[in-house]
Amino acid sequence: MHVTPQTISRRSLVKAAGVATAATALGTSASTAPAAAAAAFAHPGLLHTRTDLARMAAKVKAGAAPWTAGYARLTANRHAQSGWRPNPQPTVYRGDGSPQNYATLYNDIHAAYQNALRHHVSGEQAHADTAVAILNGWSRTLTSLAGSADRFLAAGLYGYQFANAAELVRDHPDFDLPAARKVLLNVFSALSESFLERHNNAVVTNYWPNWDLSALACVLATGTFCDDRGRVDQAVAYFKQGSGLGSVRHAIPVVHADGLAEWLEAGRDQGHALLGVGLMGTICEMAWNQGIDLYGYDDSRFLKGAQYVAKWSLGESVPYTPNTRRKGAISGWSGSETATAAAAVDPATTRPIWAMIANHYTRRRGLSATYLTRIAAKAAPEGGGGDYGPNSGGYDQLGFGTLTFTRDRSPRPQTPASPGPTATASGHSPTAGASDPRPQTQSTGKPGHDLAATGTADVLGWLGAASVTAVAGGLLLLRRRDRTARRPEQ
Repeated sequence: MHVTPQTISRRSLVKAAGVATAATALGTSASTAPAAAAAAFAHPGLLHTRTDLARMAAKVKAGAAPWTAGYARLTANRHAQSGWRPNPQPTVYRGDGSPQNYATLYNDIHAAYQNALRHHVSGEQAHADTAVAILNGWSRTLTSLAGSADRFLAAGLYGYQFANAAELVRDHPDFDLPAARKVLLNVFSALSESFLERHNNAVVTNYWPNWDLSALACVLATGTFCDDRGRVDQAVAYFKQGSGLGSVRHAIPVVHADGLAEWLEAGRDQGHALLGVGLMGTICEMAWNQGIDLYGYDDSRFLKGAQYVAKWSLGESVPYTPNTRRKGAISGWSGSETATAAAAVDPATTRPIWAMIANHYTRRRGLSATYLTRIAAKAAPEGGGGDYGPNSGGYDQLGFGTLTFTRDRSPRPQTPASPGPTATASGHSPTAGASDPRPQTQSTGKPGHDLAATGTADVLGWLGAASVTAVAGGLLLLRRRDRTARRPEQ
């Protein structure tokens, strides 16, 4: 595949992306979003819904495996302790040539998330209070992100994580919701939106997919947290049709007849490919919890790409189509780089990304995904930030997927589910995620069709083409314990 550069038009971001045609591009206010998409968001509704949190608490209380093993990893993590004290900074720097202090930010965010999650499972108020103190401190102090181009990675990665931690305590009486909204909109998302629009004034293909994906995760999380339909629609539009390498057809450019699809960054290295899969999964999960099905978009293209990376990361052979991407600055230097084969892998290398993806496809959808099932079992029980080394790569995902995403398999009814809320023009359900994280959509031609229970019509096409067999009926075997592996730095 030859990747050609394109300039990004502020209006083209939404074109033909399944959102209302009146939506505007990144950087506009929510007031310009279409009236049909103005329905309220479900909260909590980013990576975890109220139903998810109740399930975790009930399973741990009942002593059920593998949730108890996942919770044990959480409680053992130093970030999950109620004695954590934050160290907020007015400016965070990331990148060569700057006084880098971004480790302070990501350590504090992971402490906030882990304490908030621990509160929801255990009910211990001290953990909620700790999370609120961390988030309030940063919301009231942080004014800018600076450094090299890596500042865009800081905005995207830590922005989506901050929003997820804040989402878990947004109803706490001491939580400063206006301050959190302000820092997300003005510091994190503003930089991510700038990157998606201008790519740091570089050729659009200069940056590998994970740069776009981190920015998309931040914009989507911010839009959801701030009840900003415009930003959510714009992030979804870019995921589907964006010019950068993070849009789904650029990140996963080639689909093979066996149902696997090449991940572009497999030609770069294993660590960044895993990062990209984790970020795309995060985007799909957050969208799903607001009634938007990106997991199934384009004939479940993400499933095919995730299966490919899982097989490759397990040490098995995968094909790779040579591709050339242009590099350089607009009206400046230029060059190109060609990837000719999938990079070497270390099967012991992992990130806590697989439980979320495997549970969606095999448990919610009831699909067969052999490689996802195998690699999720191998990685379980998943830890979080602080469990995968001290470098930034060990903090790119929030983790703890064995605890948070393991679920009982959804039934597959012979008849469609009862009609749910009417979908908007954007494919959003006004109340999806409030009590059940399964979006109701009209994508199958049946109003209110329950995607989580039966999958979409286009998934059936993938099932017909894929040569993927079930493992134990598609159930995840999350039984292996005490797996530790080297975590590459991002």
